[in-house]
Order: sequence, then C-alpha cells, then structure tokens
Amino acid sequence: QVQLAQSGGGLVHTGDSLRLSCEASGGTFSVRNLAWLRQDPGQERQLVATILADGTTDYAHAVKGRFTISKDNAKNTLYLEMTNLVPEDTSVYFCAARLPGEGFDSWGQGTQVTVSS
Repeated sequence: QVQLAQSGGGLVHTGDSLRLSCEASGGTFSVRNLAWLRQDPGQERQLVATILADGTTDYAHAVKGRFTISKDNAKNTLYLEMTNLVPEDTSVYFCAARLPGEGFDSWGQGTQVTVSS
C-alpha cells in the first residue's frame, strides 16, 4: 500500500476548470496503476479516469474530452485536470492505486467537487 493525500476540489460554476492532486508516500508510486473515481450519495464509486504505470490512460465516456489524468513520478503525484465542468460532475472524488493485476488497495481521503449551474 501507499498513503494517498488529496488536495483540490471545491465549489465552481458550470464551465469552470478545476485540478485535483493526489500525493503518494510510503511506497513505489511509479509501478502502480492509478485512478480517479467518484461517488454520489448512495451510489457505488465509479471510475472516472485511469492511468497505468506505463502512462496509458482511459476515461469514462461522461468525462472523455473534458478531463485529463496525468502523473508526475518524480513528485509521486497524480492529477486530474477537469475542464468545462457541468453540474453532473458534482461528486466526491477519490484517487486510488493498485499494483498491476491486483485490486485497489490504497485510497485518498476523498474531496468534494460541486458544480453549480
């Protein structure tokens, strides 16, 4: 496991941009597959974006073209750049990490993103 500490989030308006950060400590960041997920009240966490150890990225259909996942291995930090935000993006966002072939075993504390119309 690694320890993940999130920052960013907050209240924005439709069309605004926001960046989430997730700093890892206590483990080997660069070999892990990383992801951002979001969770609405009463719902399961849903994948938003993933980035593999080799840098390959993938996105949920709802955010493709608007969100960008990236990482800086030198800083042990994962990012989610969110642009053209809409109220439907309102959620609690979590970063997560896992070793290849395993389930997510490290989670950030979650951060609220609220997009007002």
